[in-house]
Amino acid sequence: MLTHTTPRRQPLRAAALFAATVGALLCAPSLAGAHAIAGNRVFPSTMAVDDPGVGDEANLQFGHQRVPGDNGDQSINTFDFEYDKLITPRLAVSVDGTYAMQNNPRAHGFDNFGVGLKYLLYVNDAHEFMTSVGVDAELGGTGSRAIADNFSTISPTIFAGKGMGDLPDSLAYLRPIAITGEAGPALTTGAGRPNAFNYGFTVQYSLPYLQQHVRDVGLPQPFANLIPLVEIPLSRSQGQTTGTVNPGFIWINRYGQFGVEAQIPINRASGSHVGILVQAHIFFDDVAPTTIGKPLFQ
Repeated sequence: MLTHTTPRRQPLRAAALFAATVGALLCAPSLAGAHAIAGNRVFPSTMAVDDPGVGDEANLQFGHQRVPGDNGDQSINTFDFEYDKLITPRLAVSVDGTYAMQNNPRAHGFDNFGVGLKYLLYVNDAHEFMTSVGVDAELGGTGSRAIADNFSTISPTIFAGKGMGDLPDSLAYLRPIAITGEAGPALTTGAGRPNAFNYGFTVQYSLPYLQQHVRDVGLPQPFANLIPLVEIPLSRSQGQTTGTVNPGFIWINRYGQFGVEAQIPINRASGSHVGILVQAHIFFDDVAPTTIGKPLFQ
């Protein structure tokens, strides 16, 4: 069965269409309405470690990795799709799917589909802190037999994010830094199937924050809206830790974002070559705040 460390995928034609739509929208520099905000801090929707916010949004992501398989290394391409819908301003539900292609053995099809629930617990604007709790369920037997498992996986998770905007003036140039993280078990329903503990964190340096809240250093576009970052998603199961170190960047504005990351395996069990993640993301709560981006209940 397919082994992967990144959620959310879909076919290439849908990826091209969605990326074109997002590209048409990513033309305004303002970040004023972005969905995960604590004080002056905007937490972007990161690619491998989920952000601490909730919102009306859609995410499309392509991933490529080479990982160890039963018959040697196998190349895996994945196309992820996730749609999140606000029920209230603090509660969101999600649906996601993955289309995967692997070459050893050759197989392609949908992985199991997933559903999720996420609740924004607490926001401290003065200290740029935000935390949420959620649960995701990968529904066994809903995907292709060549790709998907026949058992389900339930993953309760806690998310947190902290910006450094409350640092003193002597450390003003460190204020654009933010750290986010997530942690929780992945519990399987299959008899004899191993459980796992998934966790990870990100370190970000927001150039929009630097420009707007520390000092305008005159960065031109597209650099003024870049957030360089490193994500480190990890998983531990049966005494083995796997994961990657993902350096990259996110370009963000009010209506959406585009991101690219490398995936550097931390050990042989995590992969044999550097992989890649490419993301296109749209904020419906800012694109259409009075229609499809509006919470069902205020």
